[in-house]
Formats: sequence, structure tokens, C-alpha cells
Amino acid sequence: MEKTQSIRTSIIGAGPRGTSVLERLLAHTAAHAATGTEPVQLHIDVIDPYPAGPGHVWQPQQSRLYLMNTQSFYPTLVPQDPALAAPVAGTTFDQWRVRQQAHPSPSLTADERAELAVLESSDFPSRALYGRYLRCTLDELTEKAPDGVTIEFHETSAESVRRAADGTFDVGLAGGATFRTNAVVLALGHVPSRLNPEQRDLQGAAEQLGLRYLPPAVPADVDWAAIPPGQPVLVRGMGLNFFDAMGQLTEGRGGKFVSNGGKLDYEPSGQEPLIIAASRRGTPYRAKAALAGYYPASVTLRYLTDAALERFRTAGIRPGFDHDLWPLLHRDTLWAYYSTLVRSQPGAVPDTAAFLTALEEALHPHAHSAAKWEDSVESVLAVHVGPRHRLDLPGLAAPLAGRSFASRTQLDAAVVEYLLDDARRSALGEDDPVKMAIGALHRGRAVLKTAVADGGITDESWVAGLRGWFESFVEGLASGPPALRSEQLAALARAGIVSFVGPDPKFGVDRRNAVFTASSPWVDGPPVTARTMVEALAPGNRVSANESPVLEQLLADGLARPRLMMTAEGAPVQSTGLDVVPHPYRPVAANGSVTENLYVLGLQLSSSQWGTAIAAEAVQPGQPAYRSGQRTLRDADEIARAILGL
Repeated sequence: MEKTQSIRTSIIGAGPRGTSVLERLLAHTAAHAATGTEPVQLHIDVIDPYPAGPGHVWQPQQSRLYLMNTQSFYPTLVPQDPALAAPVAGTTFDQWRVRQQAHPSPSLTADERAELAVLESSDFPSRALYGRYLRCTLDELTEKAPDGVTIEFHETSAESVRRAADGTFDVGLAGGATFRTNAVVLALGHVPSRLNPEQRDLQGAAEQLGLRYLPPAVPADVDWAAIPPGQPVLVRGMGLNFFDAMGQLTEGRGGKFVSNGGKLDYEPSGQEPLIIAASRRGTPYRAKAALAGYYPASVTLRYLTDAALERFRTAGIRPGFDHDLWPLLHRDTLWAYYSTLVRSQPGAVPDTAAFLTALEEALHPHAHSAAKWEDSVESVLAVHVGPRHRLDLPGLAAPLAGRSFASRTQLDAAVVEYLLDDARRSALGEDDPVKMAIGALHRGRAVLKTAVADGGITDESWVAGLRGWFESFVEGLASGPPALRSEQLAALARAGIVSFVGPDPKFGVDRRNAVFTASSPWVDGPPVTARTMVEALAPGNRVSANESPVLEQLLADGLARPRLMMTAEGAPVQSTGLDVVPHPYRPVAANGSVTENLYVLGLQLSSSQWGTAIAAEAVQPGQPAYRSGQRTLRDADEIARAILGL
């Protein structure tokens, strides 16, 4: 008589990561059944208070003003790697977009049909539409689930995961229900986080003085209607969440952007607050360049290559970030800039051939000692390139550095000038040297994701280099919004709806006058004041500060622990993610043992992987398929194989 293997597994978190694990479980079960070997009875419990597929962040009902930070051609939920089991259903987002344009699903709303009707492959979709794709893909998967598979969705929170005596787990749900399962996958995504001391002080002062303080949150969770029109609102953070806030407080209140002779103007509705924007740099993230693909076609990495990384491995060297990896990427950035400069601006360098030959020699990793190659490059530039055409890489990330302003009016004018110049450069795409230098950083980031994963660099260089300075540096340059957002922000500043605080802002509370305050040491004049303050930041992704009941319980019971890393001084510091062992990723318990059959995927791997938040990358024709692009899908595949015992 044929023996049947019975497995029950739980996936906690039903957003894209959890859905990827579900998809891989179905794919491998179907592939296993096709071999005619021992059949599998698989029961999958999917636990999330938000509807499965979109999860918390990608709900289809949210405002369509919230845009993705990647274009339609980029994201996918299902793998395209031929080495992995074939999906039972589903496509990339772009394939789904094309299919829905030709044959719209009856489940699409009128707003979704309207967005799809004009959405192109290179456009930035709304998060709501991406959420619809995730939901449609999940529905296809469940409809085509192989025989022997049952899926149960629990729209509630998991409160606990406790080890049973037989090695299985008891999963406790909010409301008191408990069930036993063979394996558990933690795909928690963004979880609430405790405020830092300064944020707690601001929140406490707001409660005492009757002020309004909106802490870090997923933008779709914020009650934007609570911010009164016509009154100042202090917004801290000018990254991607800032543009979400900006949209809700302007277009979201009936204002309109109109094109006026090639310039964008803003027509207020009268319901806008007066937005006062503050960030460490004093400016928002740089906008993305207009490109045909995710990476510039004209930029090829010559130094930070797989061959270079292989040389480290062959020599038995675990590279440091500042000493070994950044110098290679720095070279690539310089070459991308100057090779684009001579191509797009022929008059900028008189003797192009001699310059490129000399620059190539100076950049060669073996031409000079590590401490001298930058001096050699400077010598070449001094001969061939005038100061106006030089690349100031630190200045790209901090465009106001070293400048003082006699008034906030003068500062606002400088920020508008920066925004319009940046948007102009974005429009030039592959012909702008600055954007191609950033393009090299963007390409390099994909290579670094693979290079630094799973202990690929030393702890001290992870703490001090990669996370210490490079992460914020590259995000401010390469993770920005569509260029349209920069033009819109400039229009809002000209219309008097938005003003700026300046670099290195200091925040406080004037208790006598019951207002929040902010000031910059580089801008003369009194502090700005407001009775409302918004933290335009995502909740901190730090497991030691989380407010997830199940994660707190796992840490308290010792089934998981945060990862400790050693600084250059030999001091242990608690990093942001869980301590895990690969592959697949399982948490290390407080006593140092591995908690088997408990798997981790996504943001809580931030101490073993770098850049865990971005979606999996669809393979694009003519574009390099970096191994990091579908890393989360391969991680999900490994988890599914382990659960099924394959």
C-alpha cells in the first residue's frame, strides 16, 4: 500500500515574502507529484491580520498617489530561474500588466482599469496596483494548488510560536486558538517598532501640550486628514516616505499640478497645510534617471566584478568594505562619470583619447598601492579636466554642504535650484555624467549584495563601512523617486506650500509657546515652529526594538536572538537583524543552538543580507541578471525544499 507523507506548515506573514514561500511549496509539491514517488499531504496555514498576497504594505484599497519605487518591468513574485521548480501559476508584474490590458479581470475596479490603460513598462505603478497583482497571483496559485494540498488563511495575528516536546511547534493566535505544526516560516515584513528616546520625548511633550505628533509608520496607515489646513506642519525625513506625505497633503487634498510652458506649476485647493521639510542633508533623495531598464545600458562595471570577488575567495581573503570593495566601486563610479562626460560633452576635455588612456592607467587596481591610486587620478584630472567638470562624489549626496544661508528664503531658492537641476539631469538619462556615476553605484549595489551576504565581509567593516556610511550615501543617490516628484516639489516650493529647514537640523519643543521647533546651524533666523510634526520615516527595522508579539516571544523564550557584531575596537554591538545560520535561514537560539524547522525570510535577515526590503527583480531582456536580483525567491525555494524534505 502506498505510503503518504503528511506535513503541516505555518507561514506567519502573508505579504510578498510569505506568498513566495507558499508559491514555492506548491511548485515543489507539484514537481514531486509528477515524479510518481511517495505522495505528500500538505496543509499550509497562512497567518496575517491583513489579506494574503498584498499583506500590510501593498493593500489594493490604499491611495493611488502612493507610487512604487521601481518601474513596471522590475518586480516579480514568481521566480524565472530555470534551475528552480516551475511555478504552478503566476507571472511577473509586467506580464500581468500586459495581460490585464488585453483581457481585464472582472475583479478589477474602475480605478485599476484606468491606471492599467495608460501604464507602460517604464512607468512607476501605484502600490495599490501592485497589491492587486499580488492578490491576483495568490488567487491563481490557490486555484491551481496540486492535489493533496490544503491552504487555510487566518486573518489574525500570531501571538506565539513555542517548541513542543516532539520537536514540532504550537502556534498561538490572537483570540486564543492554537494549533500544532511541523515547521514555521517567519515572513514578518515591516513590524511595529518602539520609538527611540528622542521620539519618545517628542511624543510625550505632544501629549502634555496638546500637540500633534505622528510617529514613524507605513504611509497608508497615517491619518493625513488629521493635519489641519493652512497651518504649519513640520515633516522630518526627505526620503521616499516624504514624497508620500507630500502627495497626500497636496494632490490628496484637491490641488493640481499643471504644465506651463515646460515648467510645472501648482494650483492649490486651499486645503493644504504649510509643509516645512527637514532632513540631515537638507535636500530630498536624488531622482531616478530616465532609463530604458533598471540599470543604465552604457555603464558596465570594470573593477567591482565577479572575477574580482573570486580573486578574494581564491586568495582566502574575507574583504573589508572600505579597504577592498569600496575602492573597486569607486573606480567604476569615476570611469562611468568621465567616460560619459567625454561622450556627451565633447568640449569638456580637449584631448579625449589621451585623457581616457591616462585615466584607465590611474584606475588600474594593480598600477598603484591602495593608498596612492586616488592621488594618481587627481594628477590626471589636473592635467585634462577643468574644475567645472570634475566629479564631486561627496557633494552629490550633500549638495548644500559647506554653504550658509542668510535666510530661509535664500535656502528655499537654493533647494528649488537643486531640484530642477536634478530633474534636468534625470531627463538626460544616459547622457548625463552625474546620473551615470550614480548608475555605477546602483549596479555596484547589486554586486555588493551578493559579496557581503552571509559573512562575506568582516563584522567591523559591515558596522562601520557598509551600514556605517555607505548605505545612507547610496540610498540618497540611487533609491530616489521618479523625476516628476522633484519637479512637483519645486513647484510646491515656488507656490509657498513647502519650505525647508536646512542641513543638520535640530528638533525640540518650545513648552512656553506649545510648539515643535526646528533649526539649522547653516541658516540664519529664528527656528521654524509648528503644532504638528510628522516623522516621514518607516518604523525602525530592528529586531531588538520590535513590537511584534510573536517576535518578542521568540526572543524572550530564547528560540531566537539578535546578532552581535564586533567593531574594530573589539566591542560587541547588537545589529538590526536576527542571528541566523544559512541555508535555509534558521534562527540561532539564545544558547547558541540552531532552532530547526523555524525559518526566516525578509527584513529580519538584515544582519546576514544587505538590501532585504526591495522586491525580487524580473529578468529583463538585454540586462544583466545579477544573482542578488531574485535572492529572496531562492531563499523561499530553499525553505520550501527543507519543509518538504527534498
